[in-house]
Amino acid sequence: MHVSIIIPVYNEEDVILECLESLLGQTQRDLEIIVVDDGSTDNSKVKIQNAKLQLKIQNLKILTQKHRGPGPARNLGVKHAKGEILVFVDADMTFAPDFVGKLIQPIEEGESRGTFSKLEYVKNSENVWAQCWGVNEGWVKGMRHPKDYPDKQKVFRAVLKSEFERVGGFSPTGEYTDDWTLSEKLGYLAESAPGAVFYHKNPDSLEDVFFQAKWIGKRQYKLGKVGTTVSIVRSSFPISLVWGMVKAVENKLPQFVVFKIVYDFGIFSGAFLSFIGGSNAK
Repeated sequence: MHVSIIIPVYNEEDVILECLESLLGQTQRDLEIIVVDDGSTDNSKVKIQNAKLQLKIQNLKILTQKHRGPGPARNLGVKHAKGEILVFVDADMTFAPDFVGKLIQPIEEGESRGTFSKLEYVKNSENVWAQCWGVNEGWVKGMRHPKDYPDKQKVFRAVLKSEFERVGGFSPTGEYTDDWTLSEKLGYLAESAPGAVFYHKNPDSLEDVFFQAKWIGKRQYKLGKVGTTVSIVRSSFPISLVWGMVKAVENKLPQFVVFKIVYDFGIFSGAFLSFIGGSNAK
């Protein structure tokens, strides 16, 4: 089956080249790579265009849109995709050579309509802020998931294009939780694809921590304004400081106190913007 790989990009000039090089090394043949620049304000688009020329990537399409978020960017990419199977990755990921082949194997064999991989490793695990991010998420050290991670998840890494188009793709809100909307619309979960190894960066500077948390904080909450208000309270400085100190001691990671204050200030800022009706895009 022909495969289309969709990559949304928003201000990813430092990582997109490595991502593309990693995809070029895939053992799976017959790949189409579609990069959607989501209104970047840095040199991401130039880096992508240069990569196409320098690396001689014949199967690379470059699309652009105004900044709307990864959900709308992925939907745009799919509109131009020729593959029967869609693969969704992020610009800050790299991959084992057989990642795509392993990811799509259950789909090709008719065992699944969509897959994800549990073998998602932290690419920058030596960085202290990346370590703090994992602690805050409750993840296994060096991995991007918790212990006893289920074999079915909301986030699809690969899916049949026919299934994607049947439900109209991702909800185009631009929110952090757009990833989950495809599963909600399809009515089923992605299934684990054995052996599909890849690497994904955690935020590794306090600036990255703040802006990623701010985007997370903008998401729609279950109880609407009430849920947003609860998030604002939970991320307030006194609570943040106490939890930061507790987790720092538990994990013997003193930097976590600073991390938690910065992270929660990002959540607070995003939730407040959501409360007053601001944009949900990153």
